[in-house]
Amino acid sequence: MATVVLEASKRENVGTGASNNYRKQGGIPCVIYGDGKKPEPICIQKELLDKYVHKSNFFSTVFEINGVDKKGQKFVAKDVQFHPVTDRPIHIDFLRVSKGSKITVRVPLSFVNETLSPGLKNGGVLNVLVHEIDVVCDPEEIPEDIKIDLTGFEFHHTVHANDVKLESGITLPAGNRNFTIATVVAPTIMKSDDTAAAGADAGTGDSSASAQTTAAS
Repeated sequence: MATVVLEASKRENVGTGASNNYRKQGGIPCVIYGDGKKPEPICIQKELLDKYVHKSNFFSTVFEINGVDKKGQKFVAKDVQFHPVTDRPIHIDFLRVSKGSKITVRVPLSFVNETLSPGLKNGGVLNVLVHEIDVVCDPEEIPEDIKIDLTGFEFHHTVHANDVKLESGITLPAGNRNFTIATVVAPTIMKSDDTAAAGADAGTGDSSASAQTTAAS
């Protein structure tokens, strides 16, 4: 995965009032931490972060942040706070990472080979409950996404976290709960058609019976 470069400046003042002033000036207060160092408050321009923060792979993107730490230091985003009304980012935490270390990152899921799923071809719906999962890997080996192959999936087929095939060197976090990711749901329209057909047959039978009764009279 390519590294994204961000320009930042150190924050001389901290606290709610100072953070609000940075936001009024078009900046987003951030903190970088990890690697045994003290947390360091920084500021990054909102227009720069807006290019990345709403993308599905934001938490699996490796950043270089110029203006702080040593040159070439890598970071990943660990947490974002959004404004409850505007949904704009108002604070971001970044974690320092180094080559050879193992980190937990959130990676988006993508579903492939839908046309090879009998359940979906016959009108089923893929009900996706989880769009991204946490994995543990080297920061230099973070995948763009994790693909789930839908080949052969019938109605009611369910994908759990432990079913996901991961590349070598990538694992699920220790103690990971085997949660449900997606299920192929049978279409309700099929049941409706069956019911309508049954009703039509019943109606035809009643009509035939009525006709026979009339004729007999």
